Formats: sequence, C-alpha cells, structure tokens
Amino acid sequence: MHNLFLSTLPVAVLVGNALGTNVSPMMRKGGHQETPAQRAAAAVDNTLFARYTLTVLGGIVFLLIIFRVVIHTVRYIRTLTCLNNDTQRYFRTPNLAYGAVKQHLLYAPLFRRRHLRELHFGWFHLGYVPTRFQSLFLAAVIIMNITLSVTGIEWNGTRAAALSHLRNRTGTLSVINMIPLVVLAGRNNPLISLLSISFDNFNLVHRWFGRIVVLQALAHSLAEVLNVVDQGKWSTMRYLFHNNEMYWTGLVATAAFVAIILVSSSALRHAFYETFLHLHIAIVIISLIFLWKHLENTLPQKYLLVMVLLWAAERFIRLATLVYRSFGRGGTKAELELLPGDACRVTLKMARPWVFRPGQYAFITVPSVGLWTSHPFSIAWSNNSADEKNQDSEKGYQITPEDILSISQEKTSMSLIIRRRTGFTNKLFEKAERSSSGITTVAALVEGPYGGHASLQSYGTVMIFAGGVGITHQVPFVRDLVAGYASGTLAARKVILVW
Repeated sequence: MHNLFLSTLPVAVLVGNALGTNVSPMMRKGGHQETPAQRAAAAVDNTLFARYTLTVLGGIVFLLIIFRVVIHTVRYIRTLTCLNNDTQRYFRTPNLAYGAVKQHLLYAPLFRRRHLRELHFGWFHLGYVPTRFQSLFLAAVIIMNITLSVTGIEWNGTRAAALSHLRNRTGTLSVINMIPLVVLAGRNNPLISLLSISFDNFNLVHRWFGRIVVLQALAHSLAEVLNVVDQGKWSTMRYLFHNNEMYWTGLVATAAFVAIILVSSSALRHAFYETFLHLHIAIVIISLIFLWKHLENTLPQKYLLVMVLLWAAERFIRLATLVYRSFGRGGTKAELELLPGDACRVTLKMARPWVFRPGQYAFITVPSVGLWTSHPFSIAWSNNSADEKNQDSEKGYQITPEDILSISQEKTSMSLIIRRRTGFTNKLFEKAERSSSGITTVAALVEGPYGGHASLQSYGTVMIFAGGVGITHQVPFVRDLVAGYASGTLAARKVILVW
C-alpha cells in the first residue's frame, strides 16, 4: 500500500581546489595546474549552476502550488453551489480540455493501459513503472542535471582543465541535489499537504534523485582519478588514497554511496525490508561523517550542512510525534483480536487522540513483538469514549446518528484491520493467537497521523473501489460522506462502493 521508507540517500565525493579548498603540496603533486583565475571562474560557475538547480526546482513547486490553489478553489465553489441545490446541472458538464490532460498526461500510465505495472526479472521485483507525467518530470530533471554538468566546461582546452572543471561541477551538483533528496524522503515533508501529493509519489522522485546524486558523485570521482593518472601514475593515485585525508575520506564515502544503492534495490527492499531499513540508516550516517570531513573548508560543506539540518529536523519531528502520541496518561495500548480469514483487528487506545480524517495512516510499533520494527497501516475506524458504549460483542460497533454527527471530534481509539503476512504481521497474529480468548492487550508506540489530504466532498457522485483488506482504507471515506450528507456540509448525493 505504502512504500513509506527511504530508498536511497547517497552523497557525493568532492576533491580539488576549485571549490575553495586549501590545496596541500601533495595534491599539487597530483597535477592540478590551474591558475588562480581559472579556479575562481570555475567556482563561480559551480555556485551559479547549483543555484540554477534549486531555482528550477523551486519554480516547479511554485507552479504546482498555483495549480493546486486553482483546483481547491474550483472544488470549494462547486461544494457551495451544490449544498442546497440538488437540481443544478452546471458542474455535470465536463471540461473536455482538462479531461484530456488528466486522461493522457496526469493519470495516464506510461505504456498501454495499466497503472503501477510491476517490473520483474525472474523472481526479482524491480519496482513499478511511473505514470506518464512522472516519467516526463523525471526525464526533465535528468536532462537538466546532465546539461548543468557539462555546460561551461572548457572542452576545447587542455584535458586536465576539462577534467578538473567536470570534477568540481559534478561534485557540487551532487551535493546540492542532496537537499531535495532528503526533503522528498521525509514523512513530514511539508509539500505533501501543500500540494496534496502522496508520500508514495515523493518517494518515487526521491529514489531517482538518489540515483542522480550517486551518478554525479561517481563522475566526479572518475574525473579526478583520470586527471591524476594522466599527469602522474597509478602509483600517485594509490599514494594519495593512503596519505591524503581528502582522498581517503572521499574513497570511503564513495564506497558507502555505492553500498546504499545496492542495499536499496527494489528486490532486496521487498524481500528483507527491515534489514534494508536499518542498514540504510547506518550506512547513510557513516557516509555523511566521511563526506563532512571530505568537504572540510569548502562551499559544498555549507550545502551539506543544510541537508543534515533538514534531515535531523525531520527525524526530531518524528521522534517528538511518537513520544507525544504514545506516552503519558497511561500510555497507548493496543488490543489484538483475532478475526476470520487470517486477519487481526488492532484497536489502539490513544494516550493523546487526534481529529481523524479519511485516508490517514500511522506507523505502529509493538515493543513486545519487535522494538525496531515500525510499519504503516491504514486506520479503518475511529471512536471516542461515548462511541464505545454502543459496541456490541457480537455485531461490533452500532452506528447511531450521534456517532455520525460527532465524526469531527477527537477520537480516543483507532482501529486497524491487519491481514496476516510474513514478518511483523505474522508475529502480531501469533501473539493474539497465543491468548486463550483470542484477545490480548499490549503496549504500543504510534507515529502519526500521516496522509488524509484527499477529499471527496465536492463531488456529486462518488465511486469507491476496494479489494480484500484494502476496504480498511475506503470505509472512513464512506463514513465521512454519510456524515457530511447528514449534516449538509458536502455536495455528494450518491456513493457507490465496489468491494
């Protein structure tokens, strides 16, 4: 359902003095024979092109914000128009131009007619084919980075000068691309709510930015190796790796980046997710430590500092959210109850509740099952203390008009329906199974809520599709639409649920 984890966080290797590094005599021995004027010009170009990258990406975000404001305005006007007018027909007439854009660009699969087509090589899972719009966006980002990497390089000059400029350019761009890389990877990415784009989509772009970053880092390293070997020997390169701190820290960082790419492959991620996650975080931290030392006293170190601060802030918010939702007032408890069909209902008694919205999910950790395992689950139902009085042991929750009209209130309990699979879900099921009554209560840690930015309230007719346990994601939307209709706050008049 949700690919909600970091995929790649590779970083760059920067060597050389065009970025403002104090060059040691040993580095000069490697053969960097640029004049001060050439180094200054190259540094200006690198800084300028780094700003181009952030400016272009910022411009794209600005355009998407304008688009989202227009869409929200249209939906708001449509909702107001339809509240007390069941006979109006204006909004039934489709906008053919916008419909064509959605059909052939925004929502269209890249090939044929199937969305989220899985790519397989034998039993290896290679990921999903992006949509047509995602593919065009990714192609534009790749072309932009290739263009900025090679533009302004003195290709007609000496080979040494060209390699030196290419080394510094690709290294700088690799570090600057780490800023959007880490923003896109965060669960608390502010662009998710601002643009109403799901975390899955941002995570897809994050993975491709990771690949761009690592390719630029490898190009940077290869250019430096070729430059040193051209002006010396392989023995000179080996000597620098053994005796020059900038070189050996760069070598370790490069090895870590490549390891991140290998560990983050889709096949390994799907087969051994928890192992991937812990290795990913550990290797990222190691690579950042060596990269920081590698970039000492250079301008890209400031870019790296921005990236580290953003990453640390997002991690702090996640930790603070988990502590706030899980501790105090007796702590959050999870009631595990076996259901037919290899399923388990998990009812979370929240230490600190929130106002639930359809489409929300949370990351759940059960320390007695696995302290270092955190998994996302859609919230199927929410209740407050008054709602629980209507619960019947045989029939479950009995919905009353008061329950429907109180949907916007804070809920003290959240219910999840989890199907038994492998790993964490299997251990959770087995823990409930060991209880003689099929029900057991354990301590739980909750991080969230996330999601819940989609709204169906402005549409007159709503069709909702679900398969199997996926109904847990759709039930809150039905409940929200029924509550909105009862209170006269939305445009929906007909809801069709296909399960």
